[in-house]
Amino acid sequence: MNENNIEDKRHLRSIKTRQKLLEAAREVFIQEGFHKATITQIIKKARVGYGTAYVHFEGKEDFLVVLMENVMEKFYEIAEAAFLPASVNEAEEMIHKQTNEFLKMAEDEQKMLQVFEQAIGISPLVSEKWKNIREKFIQRISEDIAYAQRNGLARKDVHNELVARGWFFTNEMYLWEIVRNEYEHPVEQIAKNIASIYIKGLYL
Repeated sequence: MNENNIEDKRHLRSIKTRQKLLEAAREVFIQEGFHKATITQIIKKARVGYGTAYVHFEGKEDFLVVLMENVMEKFYEIAEAAFLPASVNEAEEMIHKQTNEFLKMAEDEQKMLQVFEQAIGISPLVSEKWKNIREKFIQRISEDIAYAQRNGLARKDVHNELVARGWFFTNEMYLWEIVRNEYEHPVEQIAKNIASIYIKGLYL
């Protein structure tokens, strides 16, 4: 067996170990919550050695930051969908669809998002990570608005980034209401209403 094959096997084993640790961390966080969860619980559930675990993660905050990236990547895939409408009606359909999918994802990932919310209030590292995620979404929305403005579909007398910020904060507020089970109306109805107000205010 040559050195390249040995290195490839080590790399594959390392990836599998990391994935095992992340799956264990997700289970522990959901069961215990961020505050009570410990790295010892995660290591025991993953059935790996302490030394091996610390090669991949320094502490439970590191675990959660990676899990947050993984979960929010699913949300970001919705935001990343190509937004090249040729008409206001087409833009409206796309925005309604994106808004509905974003809030439905909050329902699907409710348990993990509950952990994120706890951690955001406790950990400066996780809080900073959430701010970075938020800015990534805002930047993407801002680009979509700028496209609509350039193509004569949206008002040009408003600042695309400021509007994007307000639109994301609206979605974020409803996201946390869903996470906390504080919402009284179906997700589809919430999405339809907030998207309609946003579209009527921005598009021509």
